[in-house]
Amino acid sequence: MEKPNEIDWGQHPKGIAPLFLTEMWERLSYYGMRALLVLYLVKALGFSDADAGAVYAFYTSFVYLTPVIGGYLTDRFFSYQFSIYLGSFLMLCGHISLAFSDLSFFYSGLVLLAIGNGFFKPNISTIFGRLYEKKPGLRDSGFTIFYMGINLGGLIGPIVCGSLGERVDWHLGFLFAGFGMAIGMIVFYFGSKRLPHFIWEKKRNQENLMAALVSDRQTKPKILLIVLLSFFSIFFWMAFEQMGSSLNLFALRNTDRFLFGFEIPASVLQSINPLFILLFGPIISFVWTGLAKRNKNPNPVLKFVLSLVLLGIGFFVMVIAAKYAETGVAVSILFLVFVYFWNTLSELCLSPVGLSFVSHLAPVKYASVLMGIWFLSNAFGHYAAGILSGYQNQWGSMTNFYGFFVLCSFLGAILLYGIYSLKKKSILALLKGKEENLNR
Repeated sequence: MEKPNEIDWGQHPKGIAPLFLTEMWERLSYYGMRALLVLYLVKALGFSDADAGAVYAFYTSFVYLTPVIGGYLTDRFFSYQFSIYLGSFLMLCGHISLAFSDLSFFYSGLVLLAIGNGFFKPNISTIFGRLYEKKPGLRDSGFTIFYMGINLGGLIGPIVCGSLGERVDWHLGFLFAGFGMAIGMIVFYFGSKRLPHFIWEKKRNQENLMAALVSDRQTKPKILLIVLLSFFSIFFWMAFEQMGSSLNLFALRNTDRFLFGFEIPASVLQSINPLFILLFGPIISFVWTGLAKRNKNPNPVLKFVLSLVLLGIGFFVMVIAAKYAETGVAVSILFLVFVYFWNTLSELCLSPVGLSFVSHLAPVKYASVLMGIWFLSNAFGHYAAGILSGYQNQWGSMTNFYGFFVLCSFLGAILLYGIYSLKKKSILALLKGKEENLNR
């Protein structure tokens, strides 16, 4: 095992730039389209909140369900390159399909996007994680940088697609999302040629191969820990994904969006969260790296606990906003800014950490399928988020509705910390077996 002072704390490995840019363009297309989805259903197609929430639930959950299948097929049959290209092409076709007004094209587009994401998402994350095999101490920091690529796309997508969709034509907004996907494919084609060859190989060198062929006794605890954190991430996504559904409608109906005499489109407010990611992501990455150098970096379980606490604080702010909105007043846009601020800090403690955690703890022969399981937990959370958002009027008040997420977040944090306290010794032993310098 490497000691903390033996780890190379120098530059991040070569190759992160093309993967960063590929993910950025793909996420631009995804978040640009997502910012329009519920608003398009409600405003253009006349869907009720419940029906729009159901479509949002099925689509976003399917997006994160398909990576289980895509990861499995890649582990068994396909190369990483083939799966990424296949997924990109299917998503491009999906965005183009949304550019047509016929409802059959709309639903076909959603299906193509979800299936394409199933091949793209787990494999781009897996090969990014493999870049850090020789620099494990930089893994959490590296995935935070990778996550900034996701959110740079998430910042630009809603601004451009949202403005085009709400101000010009809905289908033009969807079409621009397809343009982003096409650019992502081109970037990956040229950028992948500069990546180290070992990240594409299904078989590692003899030392790593022997480490992969561990007994069931060693493998099962790793898988169980991945499943445990994946389960608790459901609490996070169930609340966090209100951003694209109920919070999006709150911005449309209950928020004063006028700024300097100009009304900001509701969909554009979806860019606040990725903007905060870009502002605070480098700071969080620096904090993780600094703590890791001193062997004081909180392990992934504690970061998940912190994430749920911060999420609860964000939705407590939303409860206050809901109280004002229920009096008939259009609330200040600053309420959503503060909600997204706390949600962003929560996200930075969970989502990139989860990607990093799964990529390094998963046994090699199950790498992509376990990454798919991580995204499966996202699917459950996204589905619950969409369904709940559609029925918020049946909670008696918006205050009760958003208060539910405060309660779930804090209870989730308490429960996860309780499990960690009971199993601390075995959890730490398992984590130290893979990456001792990142845990305390």
